[in-house]
Amino acid sequence: MDASEDELAPEVRSILAAARDRPGGETRVSVDARSFPDAVAAAEAEGRVPLVAEVKPTSPTTEGTRGDDPVELAREMVDGGATALSVLTEPEHFGGSAENLRRVREAVDVPVLRKDFLVSEAQLDAVEADVVLLIARFVGDDLSELLAAARERGFQVLVEVHDRAELARALDAGADIVGVNNRDLAKLDVDLETFESVAPHVPDDVTLLAESGVSTVEDVRRMRAAGADALLVGTAIMDGDVRANTDRFTTAEISE
Repeated sequence: MDASEDELAPEVRSILAAARDRPGGETRVSVDARSFPDAVAAAEAEGRVPLVAEVKPTSPTTEGTRGDDPVELAREMVDGGATALSVLTEPEHFGGSAENLRRVREAVDVPVLRKDFLVSEAQLDAVEADVVLLIARFVGDDLSELLAAARERGFQVLVEVHDRAELARALDAGADIVGVNNRDLAKLDVDLETFESVAPHVPDDVTLLAESGVSTVEDVRRMRAAGADALLVGTAIMDGDVRANTDRFTTAEISE
């Protein structure tokens, strides 16, 4: 473990270790992806806040596990106005699976993000999705290579960053969809000012997401005012009626 990894929270180090041990797919995938930027633009045109609602059975930072059928949850989120969905495929810490994603993507017509912790090219081949996640801090110097490998398969790529240095690396690698994670991977604290400090340095032609920590309509408005093109929300959607929760966030600006 290098020095930078030693700074990660124990839960995050465990996630990263498990990711490195997880095998990839047996055959190379080729994806005909639904356009996430187009979906964001369509939501804006309809007057809705572009929202990526997350099917998240559990996580190291939440209590308990939600055992609903992922497909039913996904349909309720889309009915509530979700622009896209995020589906966890990490099994050990988040209760996800590739099969959950496969079933959800077959059941809905919106873009679907594979939320996982990918660290090798072979892992891209585990399941088809419209968007895959690459976490700048996890993949390090392999970011450019993995970004290119994902695009060669037809994926769109969400590159997650936490600070301006990681943003610079993402932009240098050619990222055109960037997410700023408000959760500190060292302490697991959430601070919405993280997004506000990074967002001004993101070029206008990059689709920008705010990730983590959005729990109220006021948070939605705050992140949008700071420049978020879309928001990725998991816990606050999964806590209760997912359709009603999704609707509340997607109409946050209408209800001002």
